[in-house]
Amino acid sequence: MDDPYVRYPRYRRYRLYEATALLLILSGLFHLVVFAVDGGPWNGPVSWRKPVTFGLSFGVTLLAVVRVTSYVRVGPRLRAALLGVFAADCVVEVAGITLQAWRAVPSHLDTETPFDTAVSMVLAVGGGVLVVPLAGFAVASFRHRPTGPAGMALAVRSAFAILLVALASGAAMIARGVVLTRTGHQEAAYHSTSSLKPLHGVSLHAVLVLPALAWLLSRTAWSEALRRRVVAASVGCYAAAVVAAGVWAVLRY
Repeated sequence: MDDPYVRYPRYRRYRLYEATALLLILSGLFHLVVFAVDGGPWNGPVSWRKPVTFGLSFGVTLLAVVRVTSYVRVGPRLRAALLGVFAADCVVEVAGITLQAWRAVPSHLDTETPFDTAVSMVLAVGGGVLVVPLAGFAVASFRHRPTGPAGMALAVRSAFAILLVALASGAAMIARGVVLTRTGHQEAAYHSTSSLKPLHGVSLHAVLVLPALAWLLSRTAWSEALRRRVVAASVGCYAAAVVAAGVWAVLRY
């Protein structure tokens, strides 16, 4: 994507958010090395998989959101506030999950001790907080046509719409696990989210894939009409993948 920091000097303040995203990515990679050295299971409620996948996912998503929202028509103060909330929440989520991994206890749905319960509650609330900035950007992208090269408006709007599916599926996983935990089915709660994970994962990264595709196409010599058609076809394919993941989740429920 064309660099907003070159076009608009006021956006240079957002390099702090990008630095935060890179630190989260490095945290994920570091714990991948820890897993290679320490071993242990990759799956399950207690594993090094969580700090790896959450560090990488939150880091990549934060980096993508910072860049993609440069095309969303929203005031600089509101954008700074929304990104600030989102970045802080990403750090809290990854920190809580990483802390519990080092303590060798589950990060989510763990009510064994008051401290574990508090961490689980913070992570659950943090998941809800994510909705605020991302929904804000989604609404702004549909209220005013996003800027950028041919196909970018469709890519940004579709990406945020699909991202809301990721938030909804994440909320569903937490809600289902909480219900099982409170009814005395703790072990079942830890394994209750598996059917929704593909849907959550696929829809989470649309905000990276679709705008990046529109940006890459802008670097080609293709006509604007052709680039728009390619973006539209890609959005259709991505939406089909999300639907397929949703159907799979329903069948596995």
